[in-house]
Amino acid sequence: MALCTQTMTDEQRKSVALEYLKAFDNGGVTSTGGSILDLFADDAQVYFPKWGIATGKEEIGQMFTDVGGTIKSILHHYSHFNYIFSGSDYLVLEGTSHGEHRDGPWRAGVPEHGAGRWCDVFEIRDWKIHRCFIYLDPDYAGGDNARYPWLADK
Repeated sequence: MALCTQTMTDEQRKSVALEYLKAFDNGGVTSTGGSILDLFADDAQVYFPKWGIATGKEEIGQMFTDVGGTIKSILHHYSHFNYIFSGSDYLVLEGTSHGEHRDGPWRAGVPEHGAGRWCDVFEIRDWKIHRCFIYLDPDYAGGDNARYPWLADK
């Protein structure tokens, strides 16, 4: 793990997290034309449900390739984000999105129990993401209803 050399404000950490999400909306390309992986520390960890934990840029790149390969388009709803600042290197970001998965479209709130609501927990320091744990329902198109009695008839 690298020695922390720069003190960041909450707003600066927020800007890194927003750059990361906007890169997803832009096919993995940052606002400066770089790769989304440039936003990560070399030893970063990312968690995605049903994939697990990826450690290091190579594994994170594989995770993004695997998951991103199932998504045709995504748009995050930036005006609806909730930010929770810890006063340290951590930032929790809750939000909504819509897009199209290979199995069909999704939109937060349509239906109310469907995909599109998510929460990310970031650890950001030295202008790099060191940890991003993503919490969401990876059943974007809402096809996995049969296993849940309260959804079986929907």
